[in-house]
Amino acid sequence: WRERRTAAWLAAVSRRDHFRERLGALLLESEVCCAGGAYCVALARFGTARDADLLAAYLDRYLHRPDLAYDQPTAMAALAYTDSVLHSDRASHFLQEGGLWPQWFQDAPHMHGNDGISTYLGGIRLACVVIDECANS
Repeated sequence: WRERRTAAWLAAVSRRDHFRERLGALLLESEVCCAGGAYCVALARFGTARDADLLAAYLDRYLHRPDLAYDQPTAMAALAYTDSVLHSDRASHFLQEGGLWPQWFQDAPHMHGNDGISTYLGGIRLACVVIDECANS
């Protein structure tokens, strides 16, 4: 997982968006722990409609699984962040009342006591700021 996480961060810093499809596939496969968050950050950093599609595909699959504590909050935050960059509204499909996010959040026992998406969205914003600073120095 360390190598995958490092590669995702390097792709994000260098804006190597030709890795987009591979990062999206790895996120969707969720084969190993501790790497999915970095895939989400890289996709958020690339910030295109295709990146939003890849994040939404992950959410479409894994928000149906409240028993899995994978990267759902980070992916949801990355999609919300990407919406803010693109001035789009893809996350609302998941976030709306009766949507997959509120249902998953309610049914996921590991999320109890958590404040929802705001903490994760702040983390994505901060990660993108740090990546921007690294890329510009």
